[in-house]
Amino acid sequence: MDNSRQPLHITVLAGGISAERDVSILSGSQIAASLRRCGHHVRLMDISPTDASALDLRPCDLVFPALHGVFGEDGALQEMIESRNLPYVGSGPAASRLAMDKPAAKIAMIDRGIPTPDWQVVSADQFTPHWVPRAGIGFPCIIKPAAEGSSVACRICRDPVEARAHLEGCFTAYDVMLVERYVPGPELTVGILDSQALPLIQIRPKTNFYDYEAKYSRDDTEYLFDINLPPPVRQEISSMALRTYHCVDARHLARVDVMVDAQTLAPWVLEINTMPGFTGHSLVPKAAAHAGIDFDSLCDRLARMAVRDAVAPGRV
Repeated sequence: MDNSRQPLHITVLAGGISAERDVSILSGSQIAASLRRCGHHVRLMDISPTDASALDLRPCDLVFPALHGVFGEDGALQEMIESRNLPYVGSGPAASRLAMDKPAAKIAMIDRGIPTPDWQVVSADQFTPHWVPRAGIGFPCIIKPAAEGSSVACRICRDPVEARAHLEGCFTAYDVMLVERYVPGPELTVGILDSQALPLIQIRPKTNFYDYEAKYSRDDTEYLFDINLPPPVRQEISSMALRTYHCVDARHLARVDVMVDAQTLAPWVLEINTMPGFTGHSLVPKAAAHAGIDFDSLCDRLARMAVRDAVAPGRV
């Protein structure tokens, strides 16, 4: 008997403890509603490192974690789920840890020959009142936490005074910051679904850059599929995104963010996100819809992938 279309008992996790909690709750609510429309039996639950009772509810055919950032996306939650032998959507613990650790992910990219902008790590104990970025980065530069998402605490800094002030302010909440060379030019993102690249999206915010407000609060950010880049450049961007996805050993879905140098048209991978958002502003659902996969089909397909790829306990 073919059970591939049978309704599933699904626990959708949303909330968590990160700075992206509100986005996670919105993503989880959208996913849960979608899976219910597909006929599945769905529980929408919160979870934290000290309360994982949501994972003990039965029956449960799979878990769909819609948590972003710390705990939800850094491997900790994935280890909890695997300890209970439950299939789940998304990357495993090792891939999640690697992708969430921006410096480690960049090292992995460099090892695989994937271009990524020059960067350096700055910790609180290394910071001095006379700090300047190392050679090859210069100004303007991007300064952001080394392990955070949704552009939380991310800023373009145009001179040493601005950079030092941003670093000093961030060190009250973060021990380690990433300083990265700014690439002037179009910003693109590539959704990956089951090892296939979705259509490219160019992001055109009305603000200085695609910050948290532009991602989730503002309605004037433009998302373009008609991208004014030569076909070989677009093909290279898709190829680089897939190489990044495989570089960290991601699974089921991801989103790879890319900048294209306006002068040379050279693409540079910024980072990979292993649990992209599922809100009305989110990019992977937009790209999937452009490829003919509506939101309900996307969520259902991901749930079926988790059951398909269920593995023995101990996967890391």
